[in-house]
Amino acid sequence: MTISLKVDRKQPSPDTISQAAEIIKSGGLVAFPTETVYGLGADALNPEAVAKIFKAKGRPSDNPLILHVMTLKQARNLVKVNSMAEKLAEKFWPGPLTLVLPAKDTVPSITRGGLETAAVRMPADRVALSLIEHSGTAIAAPSANISGRPSPTDADTVFSEMNGRIDMILDGGSVIVGIESTVIDITNPSRPLLLRPGGMPREEIESVIGVSLERPDSESKKRSPGTRYRHYAPNVAVKIWHKGETLPENSAYIGIDLPENLDREHSVLFDSEEDYARGLFSAMRKLESENVECINLQWPDDDKGICLGLRDRILRSSGEYV
Repeated sequence: MTISLKVDRKQPSPDTISQAAEIIKSGGLVAFPTETVYGLGADALNPEAVAKIFKAKGRPSDNPLILHVMTLKQARNLVKVNSMAEKLAEKFWPGPLTLVLPAKDTVPSITRGGLETAAVRMPADRVALSLIEHSGTAIAAPSANISGRPSPTDADTVFSEMNGRIDMILDGGSVIVGIESTVIDITNPSRPLLLRPGGMPREEIESVIGVSLERPDSESKKRSPGTRYRHYAPNVAVKIWHKGETLPENSAYIGIDLPENLDREHSVLFDSEEDYARGLFSAMRKLESENVECINLQWPDDDKGICLGLRDRILRSSGEYV
């Protein structure tokens, strides 16, 4: 049975964090909140511990993991940090931005999916940072769910899928952002790549580095998690709905605008794109539990701010990603 412990996100109890850290130190698995989604953590430098993540999630072994750190100094022990990385970390860390850089030998091959690069970020969450500090190591952590499923944004969702598969869950309530971090590849600073849009807006990153983020090729994409397989998908069909289209009769719906023929019994409405992103995964799980045949997701008209990451998750959950 997996242990679930309540934790205050603003002032996490040292005793509770210490219990979780001992599990990390001993090679176990702990799910914990970040500002984006709940992560499933293990000692990033312990290959046997990291292997448990892949087993618990049913995750393909060539899908790299993000290393969560609490300082830029700690990141330097894992990857070769260049001046662009320093500039971005100074501006956006802690926050939902993951940097892909050349890996050092300290990072086991299994943690980086057999690649020569590794992905690192500093989460903007006191529980996550406290766990990293007390564990005394970087923590490898994908989302704490069965691979391919919608990511968990609260501890109850983690428990429903991970109970019996992992050692502990730190229950800090609902997350703030709701979709995963933005991942950029800056192994070549003259050609930075946007591998995965997410919680950090593309335009904010570009304003700091002074150049546009380019689209990756198929090989570069492999350096980021969440880019090669269908992700974020419930166990029912998902279709994309564009504003102005007719919604099929008795069709489940998630979005902001009110389509005609809306079945309010099987719909989840949001007030803004930020709320939509924050609640997308939990809304899909809610409608899935109501045994609907298909969920229609509204396509965001804009591609700025959180919308680009939201578009990515909608495409991938529908299986329509190009």
